[in-house]
Amino acid sequence: MRIAVIPARGGSKRIPHKNIKDFCGKPMIAWPIEVAKASGLFDHIVVSTDDAGIADVAEQYGAEVPFIRPPELCDDHASTDSVVLHAVQESQRLYGSFRQGCCINATSPFLTTGALSRGLKMLLTHEAASAFPLAKYDFPIEQAFEFDGVRPRALWPEKLEARSQDLPDHYHDAGLLYWFDAEKFLAEGRLFSVDSVAFVIACDQCQDINTPEDWDRATIKFCAIAGREAP
Repeated sequence: MRIAVIPARGGSKRIPHKNIKDFCGKPMIAWPIEVAKASGLFDHIVVSTDDAGIADVAEQYGAEVPFIRPPELCDDHASTDSVVLHAVQESQRLYGSFRQGCCINATSPFLTTGALSRGLKMLLTHEAASAFPLAKYDFPIEQAFEFDGVRPRALWPEKLEARSQDLPDHYHDAGLLYWFDAEKFLAEGRLFSVDSVAFVIACDQCQDINTPEDWDRATIKFCAIAGREAP
């Protein structure tokens, strides 16, 4: 048995009601729920939330909300690891033990069934604790600056004159999904560990959405991929 866990608390401040706000014609959380369903990889798609409105929308689109997330896991300091750990423990209590799970970001309209399948294949092939996608930074991080509002300071001055092709590629967490081996995750309590594996996706297949500006960028990117005009 496999489950998907979609963390979706109701206390978003910078984008109120972010998880159920309309995004290109559907509530935001509907996009990853529908992709998870279409993948055919999961026996249960569980949304972990403290919010009745989110729960209603999640169930409307085919997810399950079999428990309410406790208040201590709903503030700004609660980690994704702790939220997923609670969801895994509750899911095992309700459904029985399972071998693999996948934490899916509620604000991931760019999620695809292909990315889910690639992640699961990586997890199983390498017998890893977890598997997740990375995206490459657009610009060499060795040429980064700190900035106090007036004067920039190069973090690595000796790298400023280097050609970009002579510097190594660097990657960041794409923020889409995290497959995990249930037994190993329960033992360690962390989605990322030395036993994690990863695969690379294109930058246009992900977008961190924390601010209104992020939301606008995601909308433009999503509509470009879908071949339709942005609202």
